[in-house]
Order: sequence, then structure tokens, then C-alpha cells
Amino acid sequence: MALTFRPIAGPDELDLFLSLPYTLNDEIPDDLAGGRRRTGWMWVALDEGRLVARVAWWSRAGAAEPHLMDILDFVVGGDAAAEELVRTALAAVGGTPPEYMRFVPAGWRDDPGDVEARMAVLGRLGARPLVERRNMEWRRGAPLPAGSGRLKFRSFGGTGEALALLTAALEGTLDAHSRADLRRHAAGDVAAAHLHGELARYPSPRDWWRVATLPGGDPVGFVFPARNDYGLIIAYIGVLPGHRGRGYIDDVLAEGTRVLAAQPPGAAPRIRATTDVTNVPMAEAFLRAGYVNYRNEVTMVW
Repeated sequence: MALTFRPIAGPDELDLFLSLPYTLNDEIPDDLAGGRRRTGWMWVALDEGRLVARVAWWSRAGAAEPHLMDILDFVVGGDAAAEELVRTALAAVGGTPPEYMRFVPAGWRDDPGDVEARMAVLGRLGARPLVERRNMEWRRGAPLPAGSGRLKFRSFGGTGEALALLTAALEGTLDAHSRADLRRHAAGDVAAAHLHGELARYPSPRDWWRVATLPGGDPVGFVFPARNDYGLIIAYIGVLPGHRGRGYIDDVLAEGTRVLAAQPPGAAPRIRATTDVTNVPMAEAFLRAGYVNYRNEVTMVW
């Protein structure tokens, strides 16, 4: 068959692009209108007008380059077309290929065919698996997690303290993205990129952010409750190396959850967070706090 590879011509072709199913389909029109997607980042493979494969990228509104490849779908038997589509689109979009991320069922390994087929397409193009992550969710109506009362909470003293605590928490981190960053950059630079490139960009107020301290005032950890473009999230949470293994993560997570749960009920019906599958202590803390593992995500990098 003679295939055509091209970006969609405009919003009028959204119905065509959305004709392959995926959980993000409902968000794509708003993402496009909000500048988080561009038609030039939404490519299709067509066989006489029939959609055979699609690929798309996402970024923060106003960004010059895509941040994630988060859509890759193809019909049964369309893996070769998908491979050529991605190759063609990557060359046109340019730059270093960003990370690939795909939401998958939490139990996807019981039926891994579709997930592994997509990963195989990208693997033939040079991508490699980075990490699988758990998507966690606390739902309104669930009991609020209760802290132990061992810690006190306050706002950050400023950007300097935020950077210092973020840097300190990177020591011994189990987070795969942070570990990869630390192989290329100094801890202070990784912390600064995280703070200024992500945490400080959320539209929610910074007075939601909390430092956890012992009764005498020594910092133990921190949590960054936030709102992104889709809802309320625990954007980042950590316990400092010298205080790990004492159960303080439960108190810190409880505080972050309470900050977000105190927002008006109409603000969001849930609070979401992510943690690596391999970060067992953090995953168990979320479960103890009443979060559920409602889906996972797989990531690949070039």
C-alpha cells in the first residue's frame, strides 16, 4: 500500500486524528487550543485517507520544542507504517527526540501485546526503556490521611531554601529520572532545573508548598502540592537522607494531601501523583495514605 505521512492540516482534522482510541483523546482538543500541542507535532500515516498510525508530542504552553512524545497508535499490522511515520516525523520536528511516555493499565503485563508492540517500534528507532511508574490517585470522599504529630510544617523561607532542600534530597534518590540527570549534571544543577523548569511554573500558589521540621525546627523533608493544567497533584515530595527510614514520609504526604483536599470541592475530584515502580517505599506510603494505583506509565528515552 502507498502510505502518506504528514502532520494534520489543522483542527478540522481532529476527528481523523482521534479515530484511534486512547485515554488522552478527550484532552487533545483542549491541549491544542491551549498551546500544549501543535498541528505540526501531530502526525498521521494514511492509506487512501484511512488512518493507519499516528504519533504526537506534548509540551507546556508556549514552549519552543516538544517535551514528551505521548501518543503512538497504529492499527493491527500497522507497526511498519508506525515505524516509518515516527522516523519521518522525528526528522521534521527536529532536535533531540524527547522522552516517550505511555499510560498503560496497572496490570498490563497480563496482556502485554499492544504495549510491547509500541515499545518495539521505538526500540527499532533507537529508544530504550527508562522506567515504569505508578499513577496514584486520592479520591474525594476517602478518609484524609492522619499525621503522627511528630512534625511541624511551615512555608519555605525562599528560593534559596527550596534549592538547598531539593539538592540535599537527591542524595540516595530512588527516582530514575533524577538518577539519570545526576549522571550528567551536578546535584545543584539538577535541583535548579527541577525547581525553575517545573515546580515554579505551576499556576498554583507557592504558599501551598510545605517544609516538614522536627519540633526544634530542623528540616526533615518537604512536599510541593500543586495544580497543573489537568488538576491537583503532589508534584514532588522528599525526606532528607539523614531522616529516612523513620516513617516521616507518611506525615509529609499527609500534609500535602490535606493542603490539596482543603481546596474547594469543585477544584478537582481527585489528587494525583506518580512514583517509580521500583521506588517501593514511596509507593507503599501512597497506599497507606489512601491513594489507589489506578494505572501505570512506561517511559523510553533516546
